[in-house]
Amino acid sequence: MGVYILRRLLGAIPLLLGISLMLFVLIHLPPGGPADIYAGSPTASAADLARMNENLGLNDPLPIQYLKWLRGMVTGNWGNSYKDGRPVTTAILERLPATLELMLTSLVIAIALAIPTGIYTATRATRLPRYVVNVLTILGISVPTFWTGLMVILFFAGRLGWIPTGGRGRTGDLVDQAHHLIAPALVLALVSMAGFARYIHSSMIEVMQEDYIRTAMAKGLKNRTVVLRHAFRNASIPVITLLGLEVPRLFSGALVTEVVFSWPGIGRLITESILGRNYPVLMGAFMLSAFMAIIGNLIADVCYGLVNPQIRYED
Repeated sequence: MGVYILRRLLGAIPLLLGISLMLFVLIHLPPGGPADIYAGSPTASAADLARMNENLGLNDPLPIQYLKWLRGMVTGNWGNSYKDGRPVTTAILERLPATLELMLTSLVIAIALAIPTGIYTATRATRLPRYVVNVLTILGISVPTFWTGLMVILFFAGRLGWIPTGGRGRTGDLVDQAHHLIAPALVLALVSMAGFARYIHSSMIEVMQEDYIRTAMAKGLKNRTVVLRHAFRNASIPVITLLGLEVPRLFSGALVTEVVFSWPGIGRLITESILGRNYPVLMGAFMLSAFMAIIGNLIADVCYGLVNPQIRYED
């Protein structure tokens, strides 16, 4: 197992290099540049802009800029923010806890809602409830996150006043922070919950048709025992793969959700950096998301091998 993990991590290096090169080119493609924003005045002269570009190192050819950035990334120097001159790592680490809090809460909510929904629709629901749940899960997957977030704010915050319109709450006040967290976490969890529920539903239907399930029922075991101890235990194994795939989806979904709910996380930092052409922060944040996606897939593969005795990773 250790050799397999090491091999996967080493194999991720060329992938990260390719991602970094593609991101670097795409970020620098739009016309204009940071100097237009950070020169200090909308009437800045061409000399002022040239001096700003020189100070930011943007006068070098693009390949040279990329190699300098890559060397800094490898050595732990991710550069400084164009906006305030702080290290990129500091700017990211300040926002990362808020994003992780939102992602983990959303994942817990999604799993907690998806498991009973998937089991119920596969084993107990009649045709009408199953049809209603299927329609709702399809809507959960199809409706854009930003639209759902705006409707939640408009109705539950604007009209009913049940939730705050945005922000993370007062530092140190856990109740207030939980009050601010629940709405963005539910919105972000909606798509994941719908996907998990449909996947569990399909897996449960397939497992319930297996011979060992019929044998367990023929022995007189309670239906609850058969469903939870035998059927769901085996039906949940493929779902573990989805957990790793949810990491990049939750991260990308957080970008939109954080903007809608003014949540001070990585997603909002990326949006601010895009608008401000803050190249170093953008590269750092996007590379962090790529690394999290790779680690998420690796964790899913390892967990799948641990719970499924048919899978063996050769060292």
